[in-house]
This record gives sequence, C-alpha cells and structure tokens, in this order.
Amino acid sequence: MAKKTYECEICHLQKKVDAGQAVPECCGRPMTLKMEQCTKPFVSETARENDSDEPCNDGTGKNT
Repeated sequence: MAKKTYECEICHLQKKVDAGQAVPECCGRPMTLKMEQCTKPFVSETARENDSDEPCNDGTGKNT
C-alpha cells in the first residue's frame, strides 16, 4: 500500500502513514501533507512530455 508523508508545521517532525488512514496529529494540530516541490512550468509552451502530472507543492502555500 502507498504511504504518505506528513510534517508538523511547529516541530517539523515527519511521519509516514498508509494511504487512507486518518491525518496524524502533532503538537495538538493536524499534520500537513508533505509533497514534492513542483517543477511544472507556468506556460504550456515550456511543458515537458514526460511530466507525471502528479500533485506537487508549487511554493504558494495554498496546497491542502
């Protein structure tokens, strides 16, 4: 089964859990899903054909 990595925003503890399990808590708050840094271009002309099209962290802080 696939695992997801969560990180505490306060103490930066990371925890891997099986996909489908509840979001773990740390420091009294739910942990956030840690995603790979986004490498997708903002312009379609520079897009690569081998893009996996998976969700990623685009650096805006709006990923949930």
